[in-house]
Amino acid sequence: MTFEQATNQMNQYGCQRQPFLFVLDFDLKQPLVLRPDEWASYEIDFDFSGQTTSAVHEPFWFRKTPMPFEQYQIGFDYVVQNIRMGNSFLANLSAQTPIETNLSLAQIYNCTSARYKLRLANQFVCFSPESFVQIKGNRLASFPMKGTISASVPDAEETILADAKEAAEHATIVDLIRNDLSQIAQKVWVERYRYIDRIATNSGGLLQVSSEIAAQLPSNWRDSLGALLASLLPAGSISGAPKPKTVEIIRTAEGYERGYYTGICGYFDGESLDSGVMIRFIENQQGQLVFKSGGGITARSNAQAEYQEMIDKVYLPVVTVQHSSFQ
Repeated sequence: MTFEQATNQMNQYGCQRQPFLFVLDFDLKQPLVLRPDEWASYEIDFDFSGQTTSAVHEPFWFRKTPMPFEQYQIGFDYVVQNIRMGNSFLANLSAQTPIETNLSLAQIYNCTSARYKLRLANQFVCFSPESFVQIKGNRLASFPMKGTISASVPDAEETILADAKEAAEHATIVDLIRNDLSQIAQKVWVERYRYIDRIATNSGGLLQVSSEIAAQLPSNWRDSLGALLASLLPAGSISGAPKPKTVEIIRTAEGYERGYYTGICGYFDGESLDSGVMIRFIENQQGQLVFKSGGGITARSNAQAEYQEMIDKVYLPVVTVQHSSFQ
């Protein structure tokens, strides 16, 4: 299925008020649009309720082998050079980290807790805390996450909220998403700005900074649901600004295919829509498990700090996570 076909299929299902699941990869080369009767044949599991489906497998182990800092810095320097040349204001740089664990992808799916969980056969599992868009009635809300700090840092919440680099990065993404939504909505506003999401992991807590941007949609939005989603891709929080040039920059800097990582997944129940950004992502690459993670780079970024953030995001959320509610 091409992305054009996927878009048309979502438009059709929206018009028919037909429930469907969608899984859209970052480059829009392998989109999936599936009715409930098609899920089993794809060996797909998903849960967007934020609940853990079973107890953690005991005992379990989880090891990560990050790339050397010197290798990360090559991509980082390329991104910063482009930012200083004016080609981008903010770029989300990601990397691949090989991991080892005694858990299968199915077990990881079952024992982790996250707002958006998805497993596609033995290809990948995702346990994302980040909403993309939620639509209920005619109200759309987007919840970009931008800014991460370990909860073990003294005064962590005050530290990250006072960080000038993090504040500028977050403001850029909020402005980008406000602009995106203004192309499809009658009214756009910031409902909440820079609030804290707390995430518990197997290696300690993380704090992430989020905002809520809301919009009022036309009453017939379901009739062009595919086109609506297409107009918002890729997600601003995992690409950067301006989008087209920044996507070119990060593709060169990263040197690998993101695949479904940083794409979006979601479910339309016939009336409302809920969707998430596919971050916190483990992929099976010919038997080697690889965790894909990253963070936003600006002209003020410090390479060592960004490298550490990329590593900190390689975790399993095996205990309860506090989430924003679906409004």
